[in-house]
Amino acid sequence: MTKEISPKELRSWLLDNHELALVDVREEGVFGADGHLLFAICLPMSRLELDILSLIPRKSVRMVLCDGGDGLAKKAADKLRAWGYSDISILSGGVPGWAAAGNVIFRGVNVPSKAFGEFIEIESGTPNISAVELKEAMDNGENIVVLDSRPFNEYIRMNIPSGIDCPGAELVYRVFDLVNDEKQKIIVNCAGRTRSIIGAQSLINAGVPNQVVALRNGTMGWALEGFPLEIGSDRTFPKISPKGMESALDYADRVAKRFGIEEITMDLLQTWQKQKNIKSLFLLDVRNPDEYEEGHLPGSISAPGGQLVQATDKWAGVLKGYLILIDDNGVRATMTASWLKQMGWPNVFVLRNALNEFELEKGFPQLPRIVLENESIVSINPQSLSNSLNQGLVTVVDVATSLEYKASHIPGAWWTIRSRLEETLPSIPGNGGLVFTSSDGTLAAYAAADALSLTDRDIKLLEGGTDSWRSMSFPEKSGFENMADINNDIQYKAYDHDDNVEIHMEEYLSWETGLVEQVERDGTAHFKYFPS
Repeated sequence: MTKEISPKELRSWLLDNHELALVDVREEGVFGADGHLLFAICLPMSRLELDILSLIPRKSVRMVLCDGGDGLAKKAADKLRAWGYSDISILSGGVPGWAAAGNVIFRGVNVPSKAFGEFIEIESGTPNISAVELKEAMDNGENIVVLDSRPFNEYIRMNIPSGIDCPGAELVYRVFDLVNDEKQKIIVNCAGRTRSIIGAQSLINAGVPNQVVALRNGTMGWALEGFPLEIGSDRTFPKISPKGMESALDYADRVAKRFGIEEITMDLLQTWQKQKNIKSLFLLDVRNPDEYEEGHLPGSISAPGGQLVQATDKWAGVLKGYLILIDDNGVRATMTASWLKQMGWPNVFVLRNALNEFELEKGFPQLPRIVLENESIVSINPQSLSNSLNQGLVTVVDVATSLEYKASHIPGAWWTIRSRLEETLPSIPGNGGLVFTSSDGTLAAYAAADALSLTDRDIKLLEGGTDSWRSMSFPEKSGFENMADINNDIQYKAYDHDDNVEIHMEEYLSWETGLVEQVERDGTAHFKYFPS
């Protein structure tokens, strides 16, 4: 029998000093649209086996499950207990019960990080510049440089003209090789607000002598003014120079002293690893992903520092867990740690000489996951699937994200959400077999295993998923062709919508600027401001 916890007791848990995993098991689109608790991580039932072990590594951790009051948390609890998680409670009444008790609910995703960015702008007085002001400065030939604090895959999609890609944690590390004139004004941008604010304030906190400002509302603000964005740019930072490295280390040391950043040794980390039943440890490599791929500490996960601050709940699912930050020289780890401490994470540490004492691994290792219980699922290769489709013998069921399905899917494939197969499978037409797919086939394997007990139709799994189909140049289609469910599986960004993109941008920016007031009313955040 799973315990229930009242909103009042959960609130006291959120304010105490013990580790807590607060997990909302609804799909991300529902989580974002219907609202959730401030510090709940979104771990949908559809992905429970894939993400639980990396987000919540300690099976004895105190855990509270949330849902929409619809019984989904009970189903998740049954699974989690079977996998060895031992201290599970369910929020009584779910999120509606939390709201009915007078508590605040939050819409959107990555809310703690987004709200924190707004908090920092207010408390630090982070200077900003409007899109109109920036455009005038460009047109007038002023001495400026635009640094885009987003990952390269976002930057290449669209960027401010002349902008150079330099993701958040790289700014203090790389700025001295990008800007060699102290009179040059630095403008930091992102798509919206958070990474512009945090990026600009990182440079200011480090004491960079240049004038530094955030681009208010980022590329969205630029587009809303009717200014054109560049598409497909590839400007990025150069290899760091010895002089740039010397300056970066000096400025990062100032930040470490101001914010009290603690370093730990490998010996202490190994001691903590032996205490894995009492501490939730997260080994997070905050360098750029390509550096991680070239060589990383075994057991660490790639979590680029700027993104870790922007979406902490993507990598660390346990409040008050131990965040161990790794890089090759400490600059990026120090800058990232300074923000996580201000965000209220009490146990943030930089691992000293992290990459010097062990043989490093290469590549991107598969994250730990719950082993698929039913491995007797019959697979089918793309050529055989093509033949079966041409003969009308099978129907393809695609459980990739709705945006992945929209971008490209096997012609005739039906889209659905794994966690709702019991409701949607009967609506998928045909009497022949069902072939499950997803982008790489991983999620599809779990969905196919679920389907074995839900239908009498023959179940198969496409080897390698839709990626393998695509690699053999078989036909593809795009758009929402055959939808067996509502596409509320994920939160859509403003740019993901086909229509009314400008309206979605304005709604997003309005939502973000309103978060601080909500957080103050909620009262469970521990944001901190360190006066200079």
